[in-house]
Amino acid sequence: MATSSRRNRRSDTPPPRTQNTEMEVLRGFLDYLRDSIAAKVEGAPEPQIRTAAVPSGTNLLGLLNHLTCVERATFLGARITHWQATFHASPSDSATDVVTRYREAVTEANDVLDTCADPGAPLPRSQPGKPAPSVRWALAHMIEETGRHAGHADILRELIDGSTGR
Repeated sequence: MATSSRRNRRSDTPPPRTQNTEMEVLRGFLDYLRDSIAAKVEGAPEPQIRTAAVPSGTNLLGLLNHLTCVERATFLGARITHWQATFHASPSDSATDVVTRYREAVTEANDVLDTCADPGAPLPRSQPGKPAPSVRWALAHMIEETGRHAGHADILRELIDGSTGR
């Protein structure tokens, strides 16, 4: 929990101003949220970054580890067999390790999205026995998923060291 009454306020970054196409708007907002949640983890102190601050066990590092798995499953076709386990980073993982893996997953996901011109077309990924969702659905889902967990991360980071802002 925050040990001082002084709040650390980062400059707030407004939502992106994108071009007008559906793909540009969706990708712009997704990248905005991706950057926001990664920034919440960067510079957060150990061991608080992996310590649960709420009864559910949710912790800041685990949220980013989970989102890495969601990016890989949604855009790259990775098969996740135990979703609850994705909410916990390995004890040997540093914050830098988890942020790096997240940013790598985002880059790989964006490489896939760069090949997608039609938001109504299925994602070009393969997962045996499961039809690929449309690009539109995948982007909307990732905006929802990342936004939800970015909100959790906002609260957890403020509880850790008083840091606020996007």
